[in-house]
Amino acid sequence: MNGSKGLVPEHTHHHTSNHDSEESVHPHVHSEESLRRIVNRLSRIEGHIRGIKTMVQQNSSCPDVLLQIAAVRGAIDKVARIILDEHLTECIGRAAQKGNLELEIEQLKAALDRFLP
Repeated sequence: MNGSKGLVPEHTHHHTSNHDSEESVHPHVHSEESLRRIVNRLSRIEGHIRGIKTMVQQNSSCPDVLLQIAAVRGAIDKVARIILDEHLTECIGRAAQKGNLELEIEQLKAALDRFLP
């Protein structure tokens, strides 16, 4: 990936979910800095996973591979935390202003049910 090229200050994602046969579209607006930070972290994770694949192909020791997998797991959890923090501050606040806080919280709970073990 080539840094922030192609990112715009206001970027909108549309997520659809089919929770209880009800489809909803939730727009997310992320700042350029936020997008850059998340994409950079994901790019590093991508490279780390390729490194683990190489370790496996080269018959590296299982404890070393597991240690690297644990590092990737931690990095993914950090990205999830950044996204959740942003969602709580930006999206939940916006939902409260628009009067659809209950729906937003219901969707967040459903996502957390799938995300958390």
